[in-house]
Amino acid sequence: MVQQKTILRALAGETLPTPPIWMMRQAGRYLPEYRATRAQAGDFLSLCYNSELAAEVTLQPIRRYGFDASILFADILLLPQALGADLWFVTGEGPRLSTIQSDADFQALKPADAVHDKLSPIYETVKILRQELPSETTLIGFAGAPWTVATYMIAGRGTPDQGPAHALKDSNPELFQSVIDLLVEGTIQYLSEQIKAGAEVIKLFDSWAGSLKGADFDRYALEPTKRIISALKAMYPDTPIIAFPRGAGERYIGFAEATGADCVAFDDSVTAEWAAEHMQGQGCVQGNLASSHMVTGGDALVSETQRIVNALRKGPHIFNLGHGITPDADPENVQLMIDTVRSA
Repeated sequence: MVQQKTILRALAGETLPTPPIWMMRQAGRYLPEYRATRAQAGDFLSLCYNSELAAEVTLQPIRRYGFDASILFADILLLPQALGADLWFVTGEGPRLSTIQSDADFQALKPADAVHDKLSPIYETVKILRQELPSETTLIGFAGAPWTVATYMIAGRGTPDQGPAHALKDSNPELFQSVIDLLVEGTIQYLSEQIKAGAEVIKLFDSWAGSLKGADFDRYALEPTKRIISALKAMYPDTPIIAFPRGAGERYIGFAEATGADCVAFDDSVTAEWAAEHMQGQGCVQGNLASSHMVTGGDALVSETQRIVNALRKGPHIFNLGHGITPDADPENVQLMIDTVRSA
């Protein structure tokens, strides 16, 4: 059955007549069943650490839509919390963390192997999902890439330009590199445990990679991703890995070859036609319908979906959004997207 899963076939380089499809943040606030389960859990972090409920929200979009893959419900900031950062969520505003601004702040963190026990509920969620997912549905595990996670750890929250992280890497590059190195090692352990528990594919989300330019992109986006993939491939050579350096622009070109990724996801700041010309020759690509279409729907959603499928028809392609679905999306538009992909 494993060889028949369409996501795995695409990741292995096969060009399929209909691209497999899943959606970033497909388990989330746009679904009424998710909101009900989150209310049952009490708060967001309690939901993440409750293995039964986290598995339930992971399964909800599979039951509703029949996506070709499910992605583990968790959060990229569970890793810094496991490393000793304080983490909490402010309603309507998002995550907050204790900050790293000095060597003393960094020394207060735990070593990378701390993630093993702290994140054991996440691995239990993976085990539950492998038992409960339909046999044709691929299970994707994930983590945030080191640069993106570091931006939150340094600023203590999301920022529009990742300014605090840029300031620290420029003013104290040794400290900043120590943060990256710790996150690389912690991420390797975290993802290897997910694979051990049953994740069939891994995705690395570098949501803020686009704010890195020139040598900084190589040093803090490309190199950490390469180190993580190399370590995971040494342990689990048959587990495909999707890299998502969002906002990379021209730097998408060659990213798969440089890092060892089996697939590169691309955002909607570049076109599918551009990706077909510059990326797809190196292997599978994933993308890239603008998330706004999940809100507005209609003929524009259909025509854009058809355009993307047609542009990438000549090579391996996994259909997805250019970023995560937003809470104001209409669930009926998701179904329209799926129907359009599967009939294109």
